[in-house]
This record gives sequence, structure tokens and C-alpha cells, in this order.
Amino acid sequence: MTRAGVDSWLAAYVAAWKSYDPGEIAALFSADVAYRYHPFDEPIAGRDAVVEAWLGEGGHEGASSRDPEGTYDAEYRAVAVDGDVAVATGRSWYLDAPGGETNQVFHNAFVMRFDEEGRCSEFTEWFAEEPG
Repeated sequence: MTRAGVDSWLAAYVAAWKSYDPGEIAALFSADVAYRYHPFDEPIAGRDAVVEAWLGEGGHEGASSRDPEGTYDAEYRAVAVDGDVAVATGRSWYLDAPGGETNQVFHNAFVMRFDEEGRCSEFTEWFAEEPG
């Protein structure tokens, strides 16, 4: 995987998070992905389960709830790539309403592993909320 490839994947990740389109979400991940919202979570296992968790279905422990349309945005960039493993950092922010005021900002770090087709096969997120 290249840094440009990871950055492209991250742009698709943000787009899928905004759209909640099951096909866009599924296209990001390998069939056997292990996905963690927090480093201490048991992984959500498999593409279908990740799609379900993103959509707020299935009661997956640690999964976030679905954001109202137009209230989320983010920017992430690869900071290190070594073969099929990449680390990215960035920020995500949430608005109180579409076009409204920012009410939460998170600083994020992702550790990811990619398969031969450029789909994520392992994903772990770390984040911290920016003080108000």
C-alpha cells in the first residue's frame, strides 16, 4: 500500500461515513475484516457486521450511533506506511445541526492493515476529544 493509496482510502472512508450507504461502507473492507472502535474492544468480525455496526444496527459493543445527516466531517492523512500496514491521524468534528456550530472535535489515530485489493482487513481507532 502507498501513502497516496491510504489517503484515497481515507477519503472514501469519510465519504462512506457521511453517506451511510451500505455499498460504500462494504467496499472499504475485506470480507474477513477485524474492526475496532477502541483498541481494547473485541473486534467486530466481518464486512457485513461492520456495515451493520456503522448503520447503528445489531447492538455491537463499542459502536457509535448513527450521526444525523450533515453533522459530521473529518480529515485524515496517512503518517506512516510499511507494506500492508498504515497509520493515519486526523480530526473529526460534529455540528449541532447541518450548517450549525461545531460542538465536538476529536483527534483520531487509525492503525490499519490492507489486503492485496486495497481493502482494509484490520482497523483500530484511538481518539481523544478536544477540550471545549
